[in-house]
Amino acid sequence: MRKFLLPTLAITLILPIALALAACGPADAPQPTAAPATVAAAPTATPTPPPAAPARTLEQYAADHANAPGAIYVGNINQLVGPAPSEEQGDFDGNVPLDALERHLWIYESDFYRGLLEKAKITNPTPMTYDGDPVTIQHACINRALLPCVLIETYLAPNLEKRTNGKFKINVSSYPELGLAGPDTLTLVSDGTLAMANIYGGYVGGEMPPIEIQNLWGIYPDRETEFRATVAITPDLEKLVADATGGFVLNHNWFSGNDLYFFSKKPLATLDDFQGLKTRSHSAALSDWIEGIGGDAQFLAFAEVYTALERGILEAAVAGADAAHGQRWYEVTTYMAGPLVSFPSTNNIINGDVWAKLPPNLQQIFIEEGAISELEALRIASIQNEMGLARNLDKGLTLQEFNAEVNRRSLNSSVIEHVIPAWVNRVGNPDHQIITIFNEKVGPLVGLHINPNGAVTKTTP
Repeated sequence: MRKFLLPTLAITLILPIALALAACGPADAPQPTAAPATVAAAPTATPTPPPAAPARTLEQYAADHANAPGAIYVGNINQLVGPAPSEEQGDFDGNVPLDALERHLWIYESDFYRGLLEKAKITNPTPMTYDGDPVTIQHACINRALLPCVLIETYLAPNLEKRTNGKFKINVSSYPELGLAGPDTLTLVSDGTLAMANIYGGYVGGEMPPIEIQNLWGIYPDRETEFRATVAITPDLEKLVADATGGFVLNHNWFSGNDLYFFSKKPLATLDDFQGLKTRSHSAALSDWIEGIGGDAQFLAFAEVYTALERGILEAAVAGADAAHGQRWYEVTTYMAGPLVSFPSTNNIINGDVWAKLPPNLQQIFIEEGAISELEALRIASIQNEMGLARNLDKGLTLQEFNAEVNRRSLNSSVIEHVIPAWVNRVGNPDHQIITIFNEKVGPLVGLHINPNGAVTKTTP
């Protein structure tokens, strides 16, 4: 059996130096032996093959898969209404409702969405021809509580296994289970310790500052603007990660329900309430935003935040609403203040050697199933963008929306004086290509421009 597996967590804990060792390559499949001689049968007439069935159109496919997981948009938004792949990925009843879809129509009418339809080849899927040993790849996601990880477990993995007749499987693990904090994931994918992983720019920004362009908190006025900016820079982000690891980018996670909030035991109603506030951050750019608003940013691994809030080691913690709900922060906090609009994507990348060893037939099927999974991620994103907040309120938390004073400080101090200039400094040079990419693809959408000296000026979006 071919397998591309990580060392178990037990080995990780007992022998941490083993993480530096490359995983063993798969054994060669046994060579077929010669078939025994047979007596030739008398020739028979060759039957005339039946005429090929006409290829299905996208409209036919959409009608056949409407109102269920796998539904696609080709002009009729009602066809996307229906149950999510699992109850937790939908609304309180496990569904993707029409009103949420209509509020996110800009996703389904985008060129990016249409590109995914082409990549998925859903009207002309690649036939399964591979008949060698079964292959297993282990995927490391950030945390099982996060929706992208749930989608891989409940949708991509079973679909891939079914389509390949059990010949290709994904085993899902997570950073906490593997004893990883996140900042070293680029290196671990590059050296083969991780066969496949979710690369989050906020975690690996210290090693690769340009990737933080996707996580410059506070610059987006709404999710549609961030979506448009994200898809514009997606090819650039893919190249950054692929070049750094030598790997292959399969698809993208969409972190819906990810608007950022401060979770705390006390209300954060005014700007004064943020001054000196010991606050958990998960990226350098977020720390810059927190410092700009007057808080005291402290990095802490996601899995450790609950205990820190419970014991008062932290006064507040910032995370996406859905992510915080998944970690049950509502049990140790009372208020959530915000939001900082957030609807980003991240890359799922496969180690280059692991990818090269996959049979071409399985590679192409994996690409198509990755695109199909991403289409489903965008279908459920419509409701999940709203459920992150709703689930926390349902658990009894009180929402404290940023007031006008905090919002002004957010843009004029946190963003313009801290987040972007500090990012430019980490990149190292205002002439860096990533700054040009910002000015050409992101800045015009948000009304900000980075000058040659690294300072930021407002423009007209």
